[in-house]
Amino acid sequence: MVLLLDTHVLLWALLEPFRLSERVRILLEDPHQELLVSAASAWEISTKFRIGKLPEAENVARDYLGVTKTLGVRHLDISPRHSLTAGSFRIDHGDPFDRIIAAQSLHEGVELVSHDECFARFPVRVLW
Repeated sequence: MVLLLDTHVLLWALLEPFRLSERVRILLEDPHQELLVSAASAWEISTKFRIGKLPEAENVARDYLGVTKTLGVRHLDISPRHSLTAGSFRIDHGDPFDRIIAAQSLHEGVELVSHDECFARFPVRVLW
């Protein structure tokens, strides 16, 4: 199973692992589990840190590649196909980060790890 981590799951895994469900913690600790992180998460973290919404994520924002390496994740670039799908979802949800991550989950055929209930409206498989 390949898992795509939502941005808050990535942050919780790095900064507040006690917030993760037991199931997610076990999966993230499995060295054989393939984990993906969207380029959208880097964008979201750096943006929210810059505007003061994520002051606790300073280390992550400043050393994103180094910090995420500790989790053994593979970074998933945003393709034109992902972007076109994100923009075309007929779902009333304006968060571009969520839309891209949902599109990536759909196109890559991977489960999305998220505690965000908004993803129930997208045609993706969510694990928590």
